[in-house]
Amino acid sequence: MKKREFLKTGGAVAAAMSFPLTVQAQGATYNWKMATGWGGGPLTDIGTKAFADKLEQFSGGRFKIQIFPGGALGNALKVPETVKNGIADLGHTWIGWDWGKDPTTVLFGGYAGSFDSERMLHWLYSAGGIDMQRKYRDQTDEIISMPLFIRTAEAFLHSRKAVRTLNDLKGLKIRTAGAWLEMSKELGAAPVTTPAADIYPMLERGAIDAVEWGTLYENIPMGFHKVAKFVIYPGIHQPCAPFELVINKGVWSKLSEADKKLIEMVAKLTTLESWLTVGQEDAKALDFYRKAGNTIIELSPELQYAARKMGLEWATKTAKENKYPFFASVFESQQQLDKLWEGASGWRTVKTRTVSAAPPPAKK
Repeated sequence: MKKREFLKTGGAVAAAMSFPLTVQAQGATYNWKMATGWGGGPLTDIGTKAFADKLEQFSGGRFKIQIFPGGALGNALKVPETVKNGIADLGHTWIGWDWGKDPTTVLFGGYAGSFDSERMLHWLYSAGGIDMQRKYRDQTDEIISMPLFIRTAEAFLHSRKAVRTLNDLKGLKIRTAGAWLEMSKELGAAPVTTPAADIYPMLERGAIDAVEWGTLYENIPMGFHKVAKFVIYPGIHQPCAPFELVINKGVWSKLSEADKKLIEMVAKLTTLESWLTVGQEDAKALDFYRKAGNTIIELSPELQYAARKMGLEWATKTAKENKYPFFASVFESQQQLDKLWEGASGWRTVKTRTVSAAPPPAKK
């Protein structure tokens, strides 16, 4: 790597991890409306709201963002459309909700064949993924796009019925989204999709048997555990889930270059912090569910292998069909990172055994 490129890359990483960011108190002021796909919970608190608060802080109060819950400014599943049409200045959404018109979106948002969240972060920020996402949304939807918030692997299901094997999926009525709508059908399930606000009442009255939404921690405020006895992991449908900040192109074009860089840096910082927070809180969540009286189930290895195999076969087939202008190049880029990281568990991870800590020395 050339010295200039090294300094540029190193500087960007250093800036993203520096606390605090430099306050930019000089410049134009903005009062923006922000549409979202949710009504609260971690997605709002450590995603949408955290971004808005940080941007206001690091701009010296020049950026003020009014956040609207899902459905307030438009369809909660169509935030990009709301932003493109100028009803909102910017929005926070999951790009995979647009998979029906172009499955390329789930490559950016995560699907059954995705790598884990650590690899996804490296692909986005160090292997060109963020640039591909920006170009994709610019050319297909005429909006500005960048990552904002990322999950670790989701919980597979909160379910009224026990699910361990492929056979247990047969006929199961599940709420899901993205490419898993199609894939779960092939495994025998009966999937539907619905906005966040409708999920709990549908699960409570038995209109659906099970739901996937977020990670173990993120699902606690949703309350699914109160009406569904079984908590099932890991999230074979969603090994990672990056979310998306979308900005109206006209709004973006009026910003100074410094303000554009500020927004990008705050979005990156919020994304990295969300990953750390979700990961830490997920580690505590299983104990919460056990104390709440839930039964914890780990999916059979066969079902886990089958889901990833199905996801990669679907992506490979879709890339070869070449119906979508960006799909093949994005998938190939992700496969290159997967190959680069092949064997990473060997050269990055020290093998350990669980060893009990030595008792403290006895007091004299």
